[in-house]
Amino acid sequence: MTERDAVAAIWRIESARIVGALARYTGDFALAEDLAQEALAEALVTWPREGVPRNPAGWLHTVGRRRAVDVFRRRAALDAKYAVLANDLREDAVTGDWDPDQIDDDVLALMFVACHPVLSREARLTLTLRVVGGLTSDEIARAVLTPTATVQARITRAKKALAAAQVPFEVPPPQERAERLGSVLNVIYLIFTEGSSASSGSDLIRFDLAGEAQRLARVLSRLVPGEPEVHGLLALLELTAARFPARTGPDGEPVLLEDQDRRRWDRSAIQRGRAALARAGAAGRGLGAYGLQAAIAECHAVAPSVAETNWERVVLLYEALGRLAPSPVVEVNRAVAVSMARGPAAALPIVDSLAAAGALRGSHLLPTVRGELLTRLGRPGEARAELARAVELCGNDREREVLRRKLAGLERPPNIR
Repeated sequence: MTERDAVAAIWRIESARIVGALARYTGDFALAEDLAQEALAEALVTWPREGVPRNPAGWLHTVGRRRAVDVFRRRAALDAKYAVLANDLREDAVTGDWDPDQIDDDVLALMFVACHPVLSREARLTLTLRVVGGLTSDEIARAVLTPTATVQARITRAKKALAAAQVPFEVPPPQERAERLGSVLNVIYLIFTEGSSASSGSDLIRFDLAGEAQRLARVLSRLVPGEPEVHGLLALLELTAARFPARTGPDGEPVLLEDQDRRRWDRSAIQRGRAALARAGAAGRGLGAYGLQAAIAECHAVAPSVAETNWERVVLLYEALGRLAPSPVVEVNRAVAVSMARGPAAALPIVDSLAAAGALRGSHLLPTVRGELLTRLGRPGEARAELARAVELCGNDREREVLRRKLAGLERPPNIR
């Protein structure tokens, strides 16, 4: 690994904690991200020349704090805030221990600030994915099916809105948490989704993002233990991540669900997920959208095989989810479950109606599922067209290769004269 690779890896893992800590020190959300970016730029210059420091995250954090001192010095000589920062900053901080567990609240505060009601729902999602999740604008655009330019504009406007509203950097008191909790949960879910099925790149699973989402969900479950949907989301993430060890082969190639060695599934994660799902159900308010998805994941987790999965229950759960949180993605997944429970002929009208409505335009998901259904129905010509479109739209190298193999398997045999 080169020094530049090390910078990228550390930034991906630690950026939210660094930005959160800097926001706590400065009290300025937008400034904190700017300082963190300046520290990142300095690392890209310094580490290749001097080597990666013993504590790289601590190095970035300290450089960011030094830049904060410079900023406040320029704003007002010997300003009180500058004095506090300067006194708190010691030379040995660069080599001191960087303990992520001590600043979980900083990351959580960062999420609640990014999900402040002064921002639109779309702005909350994009800003939190950028600052907390560490995703690039392109990655966010793919995750939320929005043009990159739109994402960049939302981030800029959101930071300006927070500065104008003078939003304090803090975890809000309990009475204010409820109105922001839905956005926070949605952001954690989107971060995990990008991690569990990367929208681009050469890796199917981005363990750093998925692990960060799981960590944040656990922190949130401790902060608001009485909220069933928090436990529902945690259950979903644990039960989904339990399948990670079997989802890729020795060379990182994807392994389809029906081909996975279920003995490799993480049984501890399954136990944790089922326990969290039980806590969500024990509230007596019924399962929410995340809880229902967790219940679907549980059906897979306890089944000995694909064939022995309780597909009728999965269909019912997707129908309930569709009523509670309707979306084209839910309908596509319901179609897959219907095809397993009742056959491809029963499922095809669902995806046909989605295609006719122009749903999920720009995503490879719909043509992939439609191609599979047409293949099972013995309509290879139409299936080839759908899978070819799926290959064109797929942004992940590993997933695209799977689609190419499926497409190659449908190629017409040569004419024999």
